[in-house]
Amino acid sequence: MPGIVVFGRRWGIASDDFVFPGSFELFVRVLWWIGTMILFMYHKGEFDCNGRGVLHSYLVGLLVVLALIILSLCAIVYVSAQGTITNPGPRRSIPALVYLRALLYIPELVWACLGAFWVSDDSKGCDPATVGAVIAAVIASWIILLFTGLGVVFVFDPLGNPRPQPAAMEPLGVRDMESNEGNQFLSTARSLAVKVWESRLRLLCCCLPQDESHRAAFSSIAQLVSGFFSDTDLVPSDIAAGLALLHQEQDKMEQSRDPDLVVHSPSSPIGEDLETELEKAAHCMKFAAAAYGWPLYIYSNLLTGPCKLSGDCCRSRAAEYDIVGGDHLGCHFSSILHSTGLQYRDFIYVSFHNQIYEIPFYVALDHKREAVLVAVRGTLSLRDVLTDLSAECENLPIEGVSGACYAHKGMCQAASYIYKKLVNDGILNQAFSIAPEYKLVITGHSLGAGTASLLAILLRNSFPTLQCYSFSPPGGLLSKALADYSKDFVVSVVLGKDLVPRLSIPNMEDLKRRILKIVSNCNKPKYRILLQGCWYELFGGDPDDFPTEMDDRREEELSQPLLGEESLMIRHSSSYQSLASDDSPAHTAAHLPLFLPGRILHITEDGPSRRSCFSQVRYRADWSNEMAFRSVLISPRMLADHMPDAVLRALSSLTSERPFSLCPSSANNSQHNTI
Repeated sequence: MPGIVVFGRRWGIASDDFVFPGSFELFVRVLWWIGTMILFMYHKGEFDCNGRGVLHSYLVGLLVVLALIILSLCAIVYVSAQGTITNPGPRRSIPALVYLRALLYIPELVWACLGAFWVSDDSKGCDPATVGAVIAAVIASWIILLFTGLGVVFVFDPLGNPRPQPAAMEPLGVRDMESNEGNQFLSTARSLAVKVWESRLRLLCCCLPQDESHRAAFSSIAQLVSGFFSDTDLVPSDIAAGLALLHQEQDKMEQSRDPDLVVHSPSSPIGEDLETELEKAAHCMKFAAAAYGWPLYIYSNLLTGPCKLSGDCCRSRAAEYDIVGGDHLGCHFSSILHSTGLQYRDFIYVSFHNQIYEIPFYVALDHKREAVLVAVRGTLSLRDVLTDLSAECENLPIEGVSGACYAHKGMCQAASYIYKKLVNDGILNQAFSIAPEYKLVITGHSLGAGTASLLAILLRNSFPTLQCYSFSPPGGLLSKALADYSKDFVVSVVLGKDLVPRLSIPNMEDLKRRILKIVSNCNKPKYRILLQGCWYELFGGDPDDFPTEMDDRREEELSQPLLGEESLMIRHSSSYQSLASDDSPAHTAAHLPLFLPGRILHITEDGPSRRSCFSQVRYRADWSNEMAFRSVLISPRMLADHMPDAVLRALSSLTSERPFSLCPSSANNSQHNTI
């Protein structure tokens, strides 16, 4: 629902967001009031010490102030728990209660100062327990005031001009999330939103140089981020509730789906080369993971990793180590040696130079597979994040490819940077002069996967036999023409419900549309949605049924486009055809559609989605296609499945003789992998 409007501006918190913070403060205040009352009754209101009159007045006044605060909090929590996200009518008195609660901070501040004055000047001769209790009360007051100030800063909305409210005859519902400002207001709001996000990015990246390339990246990312939820009137907790509901809905649909139904790519014969590609992918993933250097190596080898690297890091360097760029201590390169099992002489070029659009990579001779291998590192720094977020499209014309050729801007520029290094600096010529019979293999994970795929496309005409193994690549990477072109030489590996291969601007627009629909249709209060969602994430259970308050009138309303150009801030999102059209393609959005590269090898857990820590994990691998990744799946595993160590373990499990155990203490190895 819209953010609450108090003190003449709109805030980043809704009228139904006071249940949890209000309940917590209420609990603290009740305990505080009880403790103060016990202290007062213990002394029967008589204190035998200096300043006893001030102390008596302080305790009596504190009891009164706390009682008023407790009553106001009870009212706030009760009223805030009424209604639904899109039906704020029962909560219309919340602004008045917020004003009342804000007024009570004044006597609380006065009493905190009075208590501090008594402790500093008039507490001599008093019972130490009494003095300690007053000190605790004063400290508690100042802590609460401090956290209240921090909370105000946290929910402050720089774009918080109050929005016009719908007319009285308009029904509550989705229209509560609309605004009715004109084009002039939208233009001003658009500029202001971009400037606000640019300032946030500069503050977040204050340690980076503020040169022209960074400023251009900040500007393009600000335009992308500021426009995403600007055509809605949702606060962050509304989005969290929508994600919780959407996760349960997706699980419910998955449970009702035929378990034998698997989406296969028509361009890939089922099972014909699956085992071969899995073995190659498992081998290449070691090199892709090694590109992350010592952080991933230490994380994957917590007990032995530090000991193995300690002898290599920070020691004096021989002349031969000049090949390594940007690795001042040598820990990155040492971890690569340990992870890959290669010798130093097998490396042609290693660089950990890292700037925006310039990411680390290395070139090595893989004698086991007779390949010149180029491994590109994934996201590991703030500069890499900026490269990831530069998600607008950039033209990438390729000779021999018909149709529109464009790709993710940040990764396209990163691929161009590596391409120039490999070709213009003669790195590949040097490698093939040593091993002319070897073939070229390119690999990477995440950001490195997207960059590796684009690099393979750039090098394809010069190296017709090259292969690329792309692990967990971003979904918004290639145009349809380039994605089809890459199927002959790129294999993308996706694990489970990994978020990143499903990330594209059209997919995010589709996710937004689904969140808005499910939030609009649910008749539960937000606090119940969040509580049940947390319980479901932690302990599982049956997905909740989704009671709806829709009647014929609301059905007709919800069949209309959700939000128009009159939205509060920036733009109309054309991804909304209708809230009732679940099957409307996400790619009807104004943004150009982007797809995963190459053939897609999807690895999933075989068996129930929830298991105990000590159970065996069995994996299943199938060829899939880009249509299976056109919507974001909400799951606790959506981030864990993206981690390079998780992908490596899954591939190792599929290519080994025994399944991988989720917990090291598990000893049951009687099951076999499924391919």
